[in-house]
Amino acid sequence: MKIGFVSLGCSKNLVDTEMMIGLFKKNNYTIVNDPEDAEIILINTCGFIETAKEEAINTILEMAEYKKQNCKYLIVTGCLVERYKEELIKAIPEVDLFVKFSEYSEICNKIGEIIEIDNGKLEFLDRVITTGKNFAYLRIAEGCNNFCTFCAIPYIRGRYTSRKIEDIIEEAKILAESGIKEIIVIAQDTTKYGIDIYGKPMLHTLLHKLSEIEGIEWIRFLYAYPETITDELIKEVRDNNKICKYFDIPIQHISNNVLKKMNRKSTGETIKKLITKLRKEIPEVIIRSTVMVGFPGETEKDFEELYNFIDWAKLDKLGCFTYSKEEGTAAYNMKEQIHPMTKKKRYNKIMKLQQEISKNNMKKHLGKTLKVLVEEQGIGRTYMDVPDIDGVVYIKGKVNTNNFAECKITGIKEYDLIGEIESKWEF
Repeated sequence: MKIGFVSLGCSKNLVDTEMMIGLFKKNNYTIVNDPEDAEIILINTCGFIETAKEEAINTILEMAEYKKQNCKYLIVTGCLVERYKEELIKAIPEVDLFVKFSEYSEICNKIGEIIEIDNGKLEFLDRVITTGKNFAYLRIAEGCNNFCTFCAIPYIRGRYTSRKIEDIIEEAKILAESGIKEIIVIAQDTTKYGIDIYGKPMLHTLLHKLSEIEGIEWIRFLYAYPETITDELIKEVRDNNKICKYFDIPIQHISNNVLKKMNRKSTGETIKKLITKLRKEIPEVIIRSTVMVGFPGETEKDFEELYNFIDWAKLDKLGCFTYSKEEGTAAYNMKEQIHPMTKKKRYNKIMKLQQEISKNNMKKHLGKTLKVLVEEQGIGRTYMDVPDIDGVVYIKGKVNTNNFAECKITGIKEYDLIGEIESKWEF
């Protein structure tokens, strides 16, 4: 039978989808991209915040329409199902099978209730990479122990569980042998990697071992919580030429009042010290962060403190979110909920400021020659750009795709750069 997949949400969820694709491929199902061709459609959902839940529901309903045509079975998995399985069963009877994240260990038994599939389990080594020839995500841990008061992830994905270094290295070698040039290390909190099984943070050690794998040219890691960015990690990023000088640090806020209510482990003072230290130790470092506005009890003074911090920090990349009230979290029942219009106003003010900061930051690269990974003809990325999140480089001059090139930056375009090829390397 032919099966098509829809993956929603974060890169960590995408890895789950890729393992599901590998499972079905191993069972001799034909993988198709067009839902019109699919006899089975599997949707892997996100249920993190309200907008993600809405997207998931709309996607399920959209895919359910194909049951009027060629599709015989509709399967829905993932975080939304983990949170609302019973409600979904009642609300969307068109779905033939719902599988919660916590049921993945017995996924073949679950799927076997409606279609034929051999016993097996989701394996990292069997997954089918869906991100193209240039890069792949490498998940090093599952779950989270932080229990931020706004976040449902620990209740959906469980406690933080690191993978063994040797297992991760084995997977990375397979990716390198397949031609992958860039490895993007992910977890809900990468900087806590190893504490649960080795008794101490081991991200710096893992990154060093990954850099020794032949064929991998770029390594980057996402979601580094500020309180566990160690001196050893900073040194490894600074001194290792394969590791992109890029820190993605989700600080959420800078006001100690709000940080405490969020149950964050950092303070405004330690965050500022960290940013100053990173820029001193790694002058070419790119710092990305995410902040949240409209958290319960966020006063105008708290917001102004955040605004002034962003104006001071001049972060290279910034994502801003409005607080989403999520069932099951500690913040759900907090008093002093912020009015949606106030949230939106604060969001707009932050993003307007950051747009100007980004424009000025990008001007600094004019005239520089940067190493670019060419992903398709005329388009590439520098070490400063995470795929599908940050900008790109529009390239003048021909160069083979899936290769690196030296590119002189000649212009800027909103959040993107424009450059001309100076030389290239073939791998």
